[in-house]
This record gives sequence, structure tokens and C-alpha cells, in this order.
Amino acid sequence: MDRDAFLDALLESLTVGVIACDADGEVVLVNRPVRELMSLSEQTAARDYPQRADGVLFDAGGNPITWDEAPVQRAVRGEVVDTDMIVRVPGRRERVVAVTARPIPGAGGGHLGAVAIAREVTALRRAERFRACHRAVEQALQSAGSIVEAAPGVLAALGEALGWPAAELWLNGEDDSELAFGGRWCAPGSGLEAVLGFAPIRGSGITGRVWVTGKPLWVPDIAHTVTLSSSLERSRAAACLRHGIRSVLSVPVRDGSTVLGVLTCYASMPEPHEDLLAVLLDGVAAQIGVYLALRRAEALASQLTRAKDDFIALVSHEMRTPLTTIVASSSMLAEAAAGLDEESRAMVDAVQRNATALRGVVDTLLDLAGLDSGHIDLTIGPVDLAAVVATAIAAATPAAAANGVRLDADRTAPLLLDGDARRLRQVVDDLLANAVNYSPRGGDVHVGLREHGASVELTVTDNGIGTPAEERERVFDRFYRASNVRHKGIAGKGLGLSLARAIVGLHGGTISLTGHLPHGTTVHVRLPTRRP
Repeated sequence: MDRDAFLDALLESLTVGVIACDADGEVVLVNRPVRELMSLSEQTAARDYPQRADGVLFDAGGNPITWDEAPVQRAVRGEVVDTDMIVRVPGRRERVVAVTARPIPGAGGGHLGAVAIAREVTALRRAERFRACHRAVEQALQSAGSIVEAAPGVLAALGEALGWPAAELWLNGEDDSELAFGGRWCAPGSGLEAVLGFAPIRGSGITGRVWVTGKPLWVPDIAHTVTLSSSLERSRAAACLRHGIRSVLSVPVRDGSTVLGVLTCYASMPEPHEDLLAVLLDGVAAQIGVYLALRRAEALASQLTRAKDDFIALVSHEMRTPLTTIVASSSMLAEAAAGLDEESRAMVDAVQRNATALRGVVDTLLDLAGLDSGHIDLTIGPVDLAAVVATAIAAATPAAAANGVRLDADRTAPLLLDGDARRLRQVVDDLLANAVNYSPRGGDVHVGLREHGASVELTVTDNGIGTPAEERERVFDRFYRASNVRHKGIAGKGLGLSLARAIVGLHGGTISLTGHLPHGTTVHVRLPTRRP
């Protein structure tokens, strides 16, 4: 085999496309991958390539490239070119190629011509767009308050990533008997809004079948499919064909085994990459499914919280009147206890003591319900937090002394803020009561006050039994008591910290717990000096 024949055979066997021009810009070589890409015959490829390039070659932004601006022609003029091109041959799928074009240097320093090498990167670029699509979908979901609000951004990201003209989202209705419209995106100027205005029918059509089966459905070319069996399906397919839609891919939106909706996309040309497209749509459908599941869980949690609050408020209201009567009656009996024997007096004392305690629980629950709902307002005015702490310590000192616990504060100078003095006193009282109750005999409870710019911090530190780290957030829930407290049998109702958090929150502040070495707890209350 002579040298020229060997080089020709070598160029034909390459998997990358090669096109070469002489110094005058005339095409002298077009190898097999380029001919296949441009749909050219072997005999006339060099002559026909310049005419075929016009209207077929586009830059990465989709703008037409004329033959004069083709990479190999630019290289003839001395440029070095590295770029992506889109090849759109009528009747064939779009291809993306990475092109490198270089001048061919001559012995005297001039150029003998130019050569361009093209490597197909359609799948690579599509995968990159798919990753960008997932990020855009995630951003659209995170920034939206509902799936209907998120749908336009999600579907636009999907359609633009695929290069498809339309996408739809349908969601299960309240009773699962019909699909509700979730959103639709159509490429600007496509006119597909009117074509896609039909609602899915359960078990019929592409979307309706996916809704029933819960399985993806891919129709690569609706013009030649035998799966559209009913007249309704065929009439809808005909309407789509008249407006340039050729392929449809539909996938279920799931939460586990439950179908929450259907995501359907439409293409303007037959698509051969079923598996790749299904992976993308499955991923987007999974993102939507997680979003819907979280929203539903949040809505359910909110409903349960409201129901619990309503129940507690109702029960508390219903209990308050009889408890008030019981407490008043037991008080009158206690006043007349001189005529009773010792056992009867003990019974009257027990009734009065427990009824008073129960009324305290009811009052706290009603307080919480009123503060949470906004039915109870704060009375805001100038408050000296140091004075509030001093009076609370004075009130708690007898109980602390009885338990062998010492109380002290590190500040007596005024510390002013805007707040409700009575409610803030409730917070300090509850924190001191907890610290005293959970401290051992001989223990110390220290109250700290600090200024931090536009806020103040109140800390209550004890050296008691502490709170397990994993439970420090939960102790603010109503009726929750830390496991170590329950196991030691220490009395309590689990409402003090709940009420404290509600009051602090209404002041625009925060409350949290940390451990205190070697053992004990520190409660941190941070309050703005000016209430928002």
C-alpha cells in the first residue's frame, strides 16, 4: 500500500471528524465521521460541504454559523479556534460537537491551509445541562411557598435543559379521583398552550396511564406508535403532531409507593436516548416528590399542633370553672376545719392542695394558648431587668434555703430594655424554680446579666443533675420532662420552659440550654433592648 492510500485509510478509520482546506479555503478532505454527521456522500462531500454548512451549523447559543465563519475557514485566516457547534440536519436529531481548528504551517512560515477536528459531545453536554437542570429545579423548589408557585421555574428548567418545547405537572386531587393542574411551561412562540389544554383522563392517554400504573411511559414517536389505542388518544396525538410534537416522556411523581402526580414532557423530534432522559425525569420527579411529601408533612404537623392547642384550650376552659368552685369550697371547709376530725381535715387539705395545683396547670395552659394565638398581648414599657431579677431572687430565697441552695446575682446596676415586666418576672421565676428544684443540697444557683450591643443576656446556672444534650431542645415542648428527671422521680409538669420560650419569643428573643461543667445546666435568655 502506498503512503497516500495508507493516510486515506487512516483518516477514514478515525472516530473523530476531520475536515481540511487548502490555503485558498477550498475543502480538500472530509473524512467518514464528518460525512455521516452532515449527511454527505463520499463522492461529493468536499464540493457540497460549504453549501450544506449554511443552515446546518450553529454556535453554542443556537445562532447560525455561515461557511465563512466556520472554524476551519477561520483557521485558514490564521485563527486558532476551540469551540462547541450544534449540527442540525433536517430530519435527524440535534448533535453537539467540540471543534478544534488550526492553521497548517508551511516551510516558509506561511500557511498551507487549515484542519479542523470535531468530536461529538452531545451526551456530555446534555449531562452537564442535566446537572444544571437539577440545580435549577432545587433552587425553584427551595424559593417557592408551594408546588404551584414552584412549577413554572421547575418546568422551564426542565424544558430548557432538554431542549424540548413543553412540560406539564399534574397533581393528585383531594380524593385521588382526578389529577389537578399543577403547572405548564411552553417555549415562547411555540403556541402549544392551546394544544395542551386538555385534562388527563384516568387510564387513558400517556399522562392518564402513568397516573394509574405508576410506571414511566416513553413514546419515542407518536406518529408511528401502536400504543395509542383509543380514538381520543389518536385525536390528541394528531393535534400534537400538527404543532410539531413528536415524542412524549411521562414519569410518576412519588412519595414511596404513593403516586402524588405525573410529570410529562413533549419533544419536537424523535428522541433515541430513552434511558438517559428517563434518568433525568426520574430525578426531577423525585425532587418534586420529596418537596410535596415535606409540604404535606408540614401541613399535617401544623394541623396536629392546632388541633392539640384547640383541645388543650377547650379542656382548660372547661376545667377552670369547676376547679375554681372546688378551690373556693375547699377553702371554706378549711376555715371551718376546727369542727372536723384530723382525718377529715387532712382530706380537705389534700383537696385544696391538689385543686390549687391543677388550677395552676390550667392557668399555665391557657396562658400558653393565649400567647401562642396572639389573644393575650404583652404590656410593653421600660423594664429594669436587674430589678426584676432581684425581686425574683428575693421571692425564691425561702424555698431555696429550705432546699439548702444558695442564690446570687452578679449585677445590681440597672439594665433597661423594652418589655413586659410581669411576663419577664414569670420567666425568671420559672428558671429559678427549676434551678433550685434540680440542685443538690449545698448547691449554688447563679444569675448573670450582660449587655451585648443592642441586646442583653440573662443566664441562670446551677450545678444540679443537668439535662442530656440530645434532650435540651425538647424540654421546651409542653409536658416534656428530661429522662434523668423522670427517672429520679422529681415532681414537675413540664410547662415552665414552654411558657418561658413563648414569652421570650414574643419579646423577640431566644432561650436555650447548655451544659455546665462539671455538672449542671445553664439557661441562656437573650433579649433585644428594643422590642421589634
